[in-house]
Amino acid sequence: MEAIAQIRKRRLSLGISLGDLARAVGRSDATLSRIERGQIRPSYELVQRIWSFLEDQEGAVAPHLTAADVMKREVVTVPGDTPLHDAALQMERGAFSQLPVLSGGRVTGAISESALLRALGQPSGRRAKVRDVQEPAFPQVDGSFPADLLAGILTRYPAVLVLHRGDLAGIVTKTDLLRGLRGTPLRRPAVAGPS
Repeated sequence: MEAIAQIRKRRLSLGISLGDLARAVGRSDATLSRIERGQIRPSYELVQRIWSFLEDQEGAVAPHLTAADVMKREVVTVPGDTPLHDAALQMERGAFSQLPVLSGGRVTGAISESALLRALGQPSGRRAKVRDVQEPAFPQVDGSFPADLLAGILTRYPAVLVLHRGDLAGIVTKTDLLRGLRGTPLRRPAVAGPS
């Protein structure tokens, strides 16, 4: 049953301990550990209780998170008039695969490792500036944008920029979103054990 194989992954993505899940469904930690490892097959009813609990927790967490909650506030950018060689060094030193491009304090595009490689491989590449080879800007959202909707955007783009009154306030990558979702305390009442 595929649902059983996904229990551990889903539990961990929500930051729920094995003990919390065990108490919520009225089973021991050891039993749930064996279920997650595929050592025993739980009843259909138990799988339903586990999934129901996990879905309730997802509903408790996701709607409360916004882009501002999960964004990285220190955004590294590159000016559009930067020579490509300098931009490549900046990306290499910072271990960035892409950076937003700014001109006049506004986001005008993005530069990626792929764009740099293509441009620097050309004879004119050494004299080119970032603005000459920049790609379209990353999607931009307001800080109040729901974090659960960022996942869909990040399947198509490497990053999402967060703006506050038109100014760049932060950036969200897949790693930032995962870190934010994992590090957010679950807003739920304490789970009572079986009586």
